[in-house]
Amino acid sequence: MSETVIPRLTASDRTQYAAGEALAGRRRGVRAFLPFVGPAVVASIAYMDPGNFATNIQAGAGFGYMLLWVVVVANLIAMLLQSLSAKLGIVTGCSLAQLCRAHFPGPVVVMMWLASEVAAMATDLAETVGAAVALSLLLGLPMLPCLILVFVVTYGLLTLQSRGFRPLELIITGFVGIICLSYLLELIIAPPDWKAFAYHAVVPQLDGPDSITLAVGIIGATVMPHAIYLHSALMPHRIPTRTDAERHRVLRFSNREVLVALGLAGLVNMAMVAMAATMFHAGHADVGEIETAYHTLLPLMGVGAAGAFMAALLASGLSSSIVGTMAGQSIMQDFVGFRIPLWVRRLVTMAPALVVVALGVNATTALVMSQVVLSLVLPVPMIALLMLTRRPEVMRGFANTRLTQAAALGATVLVLALNVILLLQTLGVPLNLIGA
Repeated sequence: MSETVIPRLTASDRTQYAAGEALAGRRRGVRAFLPFVGPAVVASIAYMDPGNFATNIQAGAGFGYMLLWVVVVANLIAMLLQSLSAKLGIVTGCSLAQLCRAHFPGPVVVMMWLASEVAAMATDLAETVGAAVALSLLLGLPMLPCLILVFVVTYGLLTLQSRGFRPLELIITGFVGIICLSYLLELIIAPPDWKAFAYHAVVPQLDGPDSITLAVGIIGATVMPHAIYLHSALMPHRIPTRTDAERHRVLRFSNREVLVALGLAGLVNMAMVAMAATMFHAGHADVGEIETAYHTLLPLMGVGAAGAFMAALLASGLSSSIVGTMAGQSIMQDFVGFRIPLWVRRLVTMAPALVVVALGVNATTALVMSQVVLSLVLPVPMIALLMLTRRPEVMRGFANTRLTQAAALGATVLVLALNVILLLQTLGVPLNLIGA
């Protein structure tokens, strides 16, 4: 008599089952919320990548706590755009790239795809270089072997995609935890002036052209094109829905996750600025590079502070490199339906980083270069997202309300204007000339 073989449930299967129980009302509270945690956490890595480290260190070292309010504004904009991206995937069952292919003219789609591929490579440049810098400082090795090591590690982790969505979500959540704990340790080792922290988090203030440039950099380089594409791609098949009532419930859970995940990302960025303000502003205001920050921290605050800083940077670089490759896969597959092996995709997106490191380009300069490219590409997904989420024929009963559309349009105009200023500043156009 043959025995019945019961298939073993994967972590992804168990998550979907738990989500179904929550949608049916048989789970409540935190137990109902946890199965829906993952996509926004993955997207939040884009807001804690090595490019943010460089900008936030410069802001804190040069201007103390003054620019904390800019970080708050940047994250509020990020929350709005990521929630719209998630809604698009939940309601339509398609990613942003797929909907662009379905609703826009062919030549426009090709141009969008090519621009987005460039964005994926620019993103990976910042992220892998950041992780390689951390490894180089920790292990005392040259940048090129560290970059290759980053490639091997991130490729190994990306192969977990074959086991479903949950394992990689949990690993990235672990990296987020490392970043958060590292900066919590930094704040314990060198507590900031909490009164000044609270004041500058809510009171807008600037001090001359340099502070304006940094404010532009913080906001203009915060919202990442690949995060907007990826969030919509993570949603459609993660938790299957059958009715509009279920979609409404999934959307509520998604919005809560966006608030939590992007809220944590915002707190981490504020902690970066506060750490630099506390440790560098008085006496080391010229600290502007990641390597300089590490070497300055070591004698000032000891191994604990310097080690926590490098642990956060390494976790940020590795996790954001994984997320960048995932976004690149989605962009290629969903825009043109062209699939290539993971190792080829990983090699293509990493090629610019290999060239930059092999040529000996300064790491911080490479980060700035990548942000300029992203500034040029950012209008593509933002404008597409606004156009699609307002259309009733696409969103059915979930189209943006007038208030939501007005807020999203205002946020988009602000981010795009600041990106233009950031680009012009990077190209050497004086700020007073821009404002003339």
